Amino acid sequence: MKVLAITLWVLLFFILTNTKFVVCVGICRDNEQRALETLKKEVYDPSEILSSWVVGKDCCEWEGVVCNNLTRHVIELSIYSDQIESRYLRINSLEWLTSLSSLENLEMYNVDLSKANEWLQVINMLPSLVDLRLYNCSLHHITPLLDHKKISSLKSLNLSGNYNFNSSVPKWVFNLPNLVSLDLSGCNFTGPFPDGPVNLTSLTTFKASRNSFNCRLPKWLFDLNNLEHLVLYRSGIEGAIQSQRGNITKLKYLDLSFNNINSTIPNWIYGCKDLESLFFGLNRLEGTVSSLISNLSSITIIDLSRNMLSGKLPNVIGKLGKLEQLDLSGNQFEGDISELFNVRSNFLSVGLRNTSLTFLRLDDNKLTGALPESVGQLSMLEHFSIFNNRLEGVVTESHFSKLTHLQSFYASRNNLTLKVSQNWTPPFQVTDIKIGGWNIGPLFPMWLRTQKQIAHVDISDGGIQGEVPTWFWKLSSQIQFLNLSHNQFVGEVPIISTPSWTDGHGGPWTMCLGSNNFSGPLPLISTIVTELDLSNNSFSQGLSNFLCEAKNGSYKLEILNLGGNDLSEEIPDCWMNWPELKVLILRDNNLIASLPRSMEVLSNLLSLDLRRNRLNGPFPSSLENCTKLNKIDLAENEFIGKLPSWLGMKFPTLIVLILRSNKFNGELPQELCHLKNLQILDLANNTFVGIIPRCIGNFSAMVKGKKEVDVELNYSFFFGDLIESAMVTTKGNMYQYDRILALFTSMDMSSNNLSGDIPISLTRLAGLRSFNLSKNNLTGRIPNDIGDMKVVESIDLSENQLYGQIPQSFSNLTTLGYLNLSDNNFSGMIPLSTQLQSFDSTSFQGNKLCGLPLLVNCSSNDNIPNHEYEVDESDKDEVDWFYISMAIGFALSFWGVCGSLLFKRSWRYAYFRFLDRSWEMLLEKLPIC
Repeated sequence: MKVLAITLWVLLFFILTNTKFVVCVGICRDNEQRALETLKKEVYDPSEILSSWVVGKDCCEWEGVVCNNLTRHVIELSIYSDQIESRYLRINSLEWLTSLSSLENLEMYNVDLSKANEWLQVINMLPSLVDLRLYNCSLHHITPLLDHKKISSLKSLNLSGNYNFNSSVPKWVFNLPNLVSLDLSGCNFTGPFPDGPVNLTSLTTFKASRNSFNCRLPKWLFDLNNLEHLVLYRSGIEGAIQSQRGNITKLKYLDLSFNNINSTIPNWIYGCKDLESLFFGLNRLEGTVSSLISNLSSITIIDLSRNMLSGKLPNVIGKLGKLEQLDLSGNQFEGDISELFNVRSNFLSVGLRNTSLTFLRLDDNKLTGALPESVGQLSMLEHFSIFNNRLEGVVTESHFSKLTHLQSFYASRNNLTLKVSQNWTPPFQVTDIKIGGWNIGPLFPMWLRTQKQIAHVDISDGGIQGEVPTWFWKLSSQIQFLNLSHNQFVGEVPIISTPSWTDGHGGPWTMCLGSNNFSGPLPLISTIVTELDLSNNSFSQGLSNFLCEAKNGSYKLEILNLGGNDLSEEIPDCWMNWPELKVLILRDNNLIASLPRSMEVLSNLLSLDLRRNRLNGPFPSSLENCTKLNKIDLAENEFIGKLPSWLGMKFPTLIVLILRSNKFNGELPQELCHLKNLQILDLANNTFVGIIPRCIGNFSAMVKGKKEVDVELNYSFFFGDLIESAMVTTKGNMYQYDRILALFTSMDMSSNNLSGDIPISLTRLAGLRSFNLSKNNLTGRIPNDIGDMKVVESIDLSENQLYGQIPQSFSNLTTLGYLNLSDNNFSGMIPLSTQLQSFDSTSFQGNKLCGLPLLVNCSSNDNIPNHEYEVDESDKDEVDWFYISMAIGFALSFWGVCGSLLFKRSWRYAYFRFLDRSWEMLLEKLPIC
């Protein structure tokens, strides 16, 4: 009994001294109680997060406070706020912490400590602190510590989410020998890591994502022999990874994705046998994936996406029996896709038929061949993506035979044919299926009727004919992304509705029905649809029924593309119901009259395309409030009048302005030059008069050849489905630019009545790729510095009254692919260059020129053009002043010397005596023959 009693007392003592209770026996220490009560009184707590902190009540019973059961000291303090922004709990000082001398664990989450500048000095006075977590606390000041021994006991340090540090990491952080976990993620730390040596012998976890270190991985990192988790996602890591492993042998989790690493994958990675997760995506890795990857026997996740890896797919990956996720997308892998599914060595080898692979991405590569039927044996596969490759062949029911867990299948942009029976019932219930570009038709795929959970469908460009079944229109009400475009569907489109549960949330809802043969009136849509494309069909009648039937309040539509139909009548004045609209395309219809006033409510509008209608009236004043516009295309209408001065003042982000083929007149306003981000300016085929504004050199985007601001050219939520485009006339033809629009610059003022000379400032537009000033009344000479326009590809100055020689600097235009100087008054020899002599003679006809490619010989006595030096009219003022100053200087010098000799006899005698003595001295020094 005595032994049993002693044992029970020992056990009770052990429990009392080693167990932490949320509610402790006894009360808080007085000084610690007072310190916490002081905090309670001073804290800004609008959401009453500290409501359980009742002054006068034992602090050991407060939420987030843990006391030692025996000593009654506060040993843990956790203050957690799940509020956002201005609803944060705010603490202006941490001085009260110094009273909690036994504090071991301190955690604050979403607490505003922006005013607590002394936080680090206070923390350094807590000798028992082991775990410090100040996550997302608006800290902005971290200083070096001359003496950090008091916090050398720290085992965990988490400062993540404090994105205002804007400094380098102080070295003391890397000299805490007991530190096991260090998290510096999302702090906006800058500069390189400190040089070694460091003292992190116990560190197992190091996270520093979302920073701007902009350096290579430090060498000391590879000597942390206990490191298991290394996460440096999006942290500015650059250069090559060192090829030597060092002592870093225990890695289990490695994330270096979204950086600027430009080396091959070092072989030591393949030797980390404990590695479970490898993230290298979104870098610039190159070379091949070694067969040594099969050594990663513990690996479950491999992400090498969005790099520049090449060669064949590593077919030994199939030996990795624990692999669950594999992402090789966005590289340059090539070869037959079936090699990855080789029965002997891959996913379907002996013992791996029940593979654990759930996620497989091979999209956006250069893979060829037919999709092997063995894919259908990956019974655990949930997400499979192979879009944008070069696959071909037939896909049958066998390819899906055991894919019972399949949820998403992305395989668009391949040359594949789907051959399944009309009554096929797939073994899966997918949410996403995208097989755009497959040969699916001519019959509508009836198996879609079996998919009860489907939310994203792309069967575009599938060769499908006929009417869309009624049951599918009903099913489509639950589909958030529907793409039926580029088929041969006919008939009318019913009301595009969405389920009632989506009202007010659940977007985006995208419907792409363009490039078919749908007809009838425009369908009414649900207010929650966000993107609608009905372009290039045969919809007729007007817009009134579609736009003005808003009975349930404002629509959420952001993108509306009705271009290429047979719509007529006036544009109705109902735009107040569409305030979210960002893209409006009504091109290629038969719309008439002027734009309605209510379009001024479209303050979010980014792109407006009304090309090729019969719209009229002055430049629409209703656009004056649409200040976010990136593109305005009013080409080929019947607009009249002068351009308003506000056109150049209201659109700071405008990159495309196309007004060609209208009836605009008057002088070009100087305010146009304020459009600094303009890349495409097309004013051709109007009746503008006056001179070209001398300030056109202010078009900064045409100087640099790229946008000065970061304008998002992709408008659709589903990236790539709607990219900004522009119709540009260059090199004598019309082209559509979309994906490379951000790289193209063009200026076209042809077919007007502009007069005067070509401004010298034009040559400042060094990034301009095409300019056309033809068919005007321009006079004067071509500016001599035209050769500074190093990237220009097309120049058309034909049918003007320009004269003088072709500047010699034309020889510097090595990128020139189109040139037309015909029907002017140019004279002299055509400069010699590889480019100029390669053009057809018609580029120079109608002038007084000689030399190749013309047949007129410049040395012929019968046809000798004027080769005298000709002063550029545009430079006349500067050149005249130069010669005038030379003449004045010469006259002053001449008469200053000769005039003195002529009128001063004593000076004249002295001058000639000086000449006589100089001559005699010279004769004395000559050798005697």
